[in-house]
Amino acid sequence: MGASKTDLFSVDQNELAEFAKVLGHPARIAILQLLSAKDQCINGTLVDEIGLAQATISQHLKALKEMGLVKGSIEGVSVSYCIDREKVLILKKQFDVLFEELQKPSISSDCC
Repeated sequence: MGASKTDLFSVDQNELAEFAKVLGHPARIAILQLLSAKDQCINGTLVDEIGLAQATISQHLKALKEMGLVKGSIEGVSVSYCIDREKVLILKKQFDVLFEELQKPSISSDCC
């Protein structure tokens, strides 16, 4: 497969696709749900609560952090994570716009 031609698409389209890609793994959804449910910073409990290996959790957290959905802080040997609510709001707005566009009635009621 050839290189992705992301330059053909808008910044919003590219960002939304990156969001979707990051959210495309159930472990990442579980991590986000857990962080949101706790509504506080969490450190070592993710491995116990999700049931995946530390290395796997770390990979998923890295992807979530790179997208900006999760923030982390380091204090000594402890790393704490929490949801970046501002970035989540941006994500929600972008998905809302997309789904509103997808729900617009077509000119013809016959799709295909």
